[in-house]
Amino acid sequence: MKNKKVVLITGGSDGLGKIIAQRLAGNHRVVILSPTQNKLQEVAKKLGCEYVVADVSDFSALEKAVEKVINNHSRIDCLVNCAGLWIQGELEYNDHQKIDAVLRVNTIGTIFATKAVTTQMKKQRAGLIVNINSLSGVLTKEERAVYVASKFAVTGFTRSIQSELSKYGICVTGILPGGLKTTMFDKAGNPKDQTDFLDPDEVAKVVEFLLTINAPTVLPEIWIKNLNN
Repeated sequence: MKNKKVVLITGGSDGLGKIIAQRLAGNHRVVILSPTQNKLQEVAKKLGCEYVVADVSDFSALEKAVEKVINNHSRIDCLVNCAGLWIQGELEYNDHQKIDAVLRVNTIGTIFATKAVTTQMKKQRAGLIVNINSLSGVLTKEERAVYVASKFAVTGFTRSIQSELSKYGICVTGILPGGLKTTMFDKAGNPKDQTDFLDPDEVAKVVEFLLTINAPTVLPEIWIKNLNN
């Protein structure tokens, strides 16, 4: 592919982020980001992509990571906000530290990463920001109050920032899938029957498609439903 794009993927060393990186790495200059260097090195080597180390809830670290990408490639064409944590159960029994972590990664991390790339994309007068959200960003379920809150916030942020950035030629959109066949639930201690869940590569294909088209500066959210949602 002649028109290789520089794509930064948060949460790129695991789960959906890793699947997106795997699909894009052959045709684009992919940079994966997470706070765990050893895992990043291993995944980047396997996929043939680059990596930068940062926690999305640490804006100073994100700024340095984005600066490194810009120094290496002179631009960032696409940001995929994919870092995310799961939490479930009645609010009374949700650990307060886990609540804080979920909101910081899912919501603040998305806002911080978007802020970190905005200056460069404005200079370019072009860019694509894809916020990997969830159907929980528009639908509610009991015993998911904190997770739903974190994703509703991403929905509001995405819709608001679209018009703010569109005048600079920057396209912002959200992808809202149902349950995905990833390790997110197991890692959170809430294993689920994933028989009818979506293959995460279906989301990766959507991101790949968005990179191949001349996306309008305001693009509607993309809902991807599975059999359970």
